[in-house]
Amino acid sequence: MRNVDLVVIGSGGGGMAAALAGARAGMRTVLFEKSPHYGGSTALSGGGMWLPRNSVLAERGLTDTRERVLTYLRHTVGDDVPEARLAAFVDHAPEATDLLRRATPLAFTHMREYADYYPELPGGSAIGRSIEPAPFDATRLGSDRDRLNPPALEAPFPMPVTSSAYKWMNLAARKPRGVWAGASALAKGLGGKAAGHEWIAGGQALIAGLRLGLHAAGVTLRTSAPLRDLLIEDGRVVGVVVELDGEATEVRAAAGVVLAAGGFERNQQMRHEYQSPVLDTEWSSAHRDNTGDVIRLADRIGADLDLMDQAWWFPCIPTPGRMPAPLLAERSLPGSIIVNAAGERFFNEAMSYMEAGQEILGAHRDDDPHVPAWLVFDQRYRNRYAFGGGILPRQPLPKAWYDAGVVHRADSVETLAAAVGLPPQRLEATIERFNLLARHGHDEDFGKGKSAYDRYYGDPTVSPNPCLAPIEHGPFYAVKVVPGDLGTCGGLRADEHARVLRADGTAIDGLYATGNVAANAFGKVYPGPGATIGSAVTFGSLAVRHLSSRTTAPATA
Repeated sequence: MRNVDLVVIGSGGGGMAAALAGARAGMRTVLFEKSPHYGGSTALSGGGMWLPRNSVLAERGLTDTRERVLTYLRHTVGDDVPEARLAAFVDHAPEATDLLRRATPLAFTHMREYADYYPELPGGSAIGRSIEPAPFDATRLGSDRDRLNPPALEAPFPMPVTSSAYKWMNLAARKPRGVWAGASALAKGLGGKAAGHEWIAGGQALIAGLRLGLHAAGVTLRTSAPLRDLLIEDGRVVGVVVELDGEATEVRAAAGVVLAAGGFERNQQMRHEYQSPVLDTEWSSAHRDNTGDVIRLADRIGADLDLMDQAWWFPCIPTPGRMPAPLLAERSLPGSIIVNAAGERFFNEAMSYMEAGQEILGAHRDDDPHVPAWLVFDQRYRNRYAFGGGILPRQPLPKAWYDAGVVHRADSVETLAAAVGLPPQRLEATIERFNLLARHGHDEDFGKGKSAYDRYYGDPTVSPNPCLAPIEHGPFYAVKVVPGDLGTCGGLRADEHARVLRADGTAIDGLYATGNVAANAFGKVYPGPGATIGSAVTFGSLAVRHLSSRTTAPATA
């Protein structure tokens, strides 16, 4: 039997933030991770965090108000989340930011002009409220370096690519700034390697910095330690049973247990049960060990489940390999459209990725899923822009993609439609209509390019609308598009303190949840870039704030 104050399950951003907050509150803290590697889905991400009113922005003179942010969330989230939970996030996001800045060696920068995803709504921000870690030297991890969960996509050369650099690198064939961004990242990576450094960026950098913070705070991190059960006495969660070195081991937690173990992205049965039978777990970009077992465990002890039909949807190409190819900037860049099986457009392709996934699944229109959909573009588009997570302009798309049937190429739209199985006349009419709108610079059908968010990933050299250009220079391409995701975001219903709730609204004493194991703090929407990690670290620290206020004495070993 082992006694500690705080047990945290899951080593993504939310779990690490909770463990860090616990240790800094004087708690003896242990963090258990199911995988042999730490970092969870956060390590696979871009590492941005939507944390309104944070000190990084304030230091740059970007003022914001509590009421303005709450107004924005009320208009985006609606009634899907209690006001108290929204207010808790807004009130404590700055505190979570300061925890990361004080307790880790990380530096953070503003993701300038990466707008909120609904910036035109009341309270929305076009300048953006998100921050990201600056590139970080992974050699500082020492022997822990090999246990850092590897990134979803790796460049052929060492180059730490931040979100800002990514935006401009997509435009390297169009803007000198794109060439400079890529060259700068490559120079830093290669130069660092020559000097004995390993510069990493995004979620890799965020997790590396958090890991060093945990080490300095004295937090014990055990990998290859899956949760097997929750210990309950008199209705209170008092500890866990984890598998350590192949044996079931009880660990008691005097203060409480924080669940931060991710969602059920890789559980096909759960995804079909709660979401859609068309989904394939191979379309997810989340951690492969996220199979929903922790959600099932909590469900068995009476936890209420909420928003189980939701995910952080992210349209992608179902390419062969370890991870699907993401479609982020590609949907906003001019000279492309997405069509359904009828060969017709059905939404604004440049909208936020979560909303785009909902459109592809038919959730917004209450109709049948458009799975697969097809991204259609011409050779001019291919010559101008990077594609699919690292394919350079003019570079041929991989032969493996053609072999897998996820890419088709033809000299005419009619031939392309026949190859894909789309109605040729309908696709030709759709492109003719789109080209007319593109030449006028105004998408009267779906408003592509109207929002500041749409334009962030557009091509500033194209006027008057950086998201619109005709599709007219063959050969033509069709690329399969499916509703991938960054993780599911339905799970354990939690309150403003991150306490796990029963169906009757009462809290399960001693049990807290944050990140994708919990129901989305923003309901069915993604309010801004990095809202996933931003809410996870905020409610991770909030959980510790609440449980520490109820703990009278530390545990003894």
